[in-house]
Amino acid sequence: MAISEGRSGRGALLPLRMSQLAGSRGGSLAIFVGKRILWMVPIVFFVILITFVLMHLAPGSPWDRTGGRQLSQAVMNNLNIKYGLDKPETEQFKLYLWNVIHFDFGLSYQYEGKSVVTLIGGGWPYTATIGFLAFLLIVPVGISLGVVAALRQNTRVDYITMGFATFAASFPNFVIGALMVVVFSVVLYKATDGNFFLPSADFGLDSHLIMPVITLSLLPIAYTARLTRASTLDTIRQDFVRTAWAKGLPERLVVIRHILKNSLIPVVTTLGPTFAFLVTGSVIVETVFNIPGIGRAFVVAVSSRDYPMILGTTVLFSVIIAVANLVVDVAYVFIDPRVRLT
Repeated sequence: MAISEGRSGRGALLPLRMSQLAGSRGGSLAIFVGKRILWMVPIVFFVILITFVLMHLAPGSPWDRTGGRQLSQAVMNNLNIKYGLDKPETEQFKLYLWNVIHFDFGLSYQYEGKSVVTLIGGGWPYTATIGFLAFLLIVPVGISLGVVAALRQNTRVDYITMGFATFAASFPNFVIGALMVVVFSVVLYKATDGNFFLPSADFGLDSHLIMPVITLSLLPIAYTARLTRASTLDTIRQDFVRTAWAKGLPERLVVIRHILKNSLIPVVTTLGPTFAFLVTGSVIVETVFNIPGIGRAFVVAVSSRDYPMILGTTVLFSVIIAVANLVVDVAYVFIDPRVRLT
């Protein structure tokens, strides 16, 4: 009797501890993150499936006019056998999934002998560096401009800020990039006899970063500023903010503790996809400034029907977007304690 009671008591502790873990804030957050990570598996699977089907539905083959010349049928047959394209598409898909599980994304058709992992690993650091620096510029500048414009609504500060946002959002990236090259690379070079100018190509970890980062960040800054202004104006009209002003609290305290914290949720919602877009590359910016990133490499892979490169880059994009959205959802908890993750 004592033994059975002892076993029953120890067994009852497990569901009790699990319920306590799920009931705590940290435990529920950990469970939520674990579930979202598991959900990434079917998401990546369907991304691979859809991309694979669309690639094979497109007319033609990767060997059409390779290198500017038409290959003979015998050569194309040998290439199909070499890369496994002679097998049924269902078998190709199963084999690719098996290789992906082992982190093998295959060999590129365009760059003979080079793996997709090597090509992406060589280009993504350039893209990620520019995107990360652009994001670090977007968040403080965009949010600050929006908050200042809202606090000084219908004043000269508001008009100047929103005028800048409208101006930045009205010009495409390739126009801004081309103008910056003309002004800061060509005109400044001639005006200073080559003593002061910004390089327009040959990416490096120095002043070469300035123009690509600014070009990539102007549009998101404008969008973030306008969204922050709208959200802040809505928060300012809430009763709890009026009460804080009526208490005579300092402006800085009211703005940081009451206004900014409650107006950031819609802004944070957009920052996740924005970050994913930035670190996965902008083909326009990379083309204008001759940056060997994966954004331009992906477009080249699509035009040349480089199946492994297309699939590998698409998988990377989907994982980054899924992780960015997960970070945004987790950030809600720290911005607004009322948010509960389920």
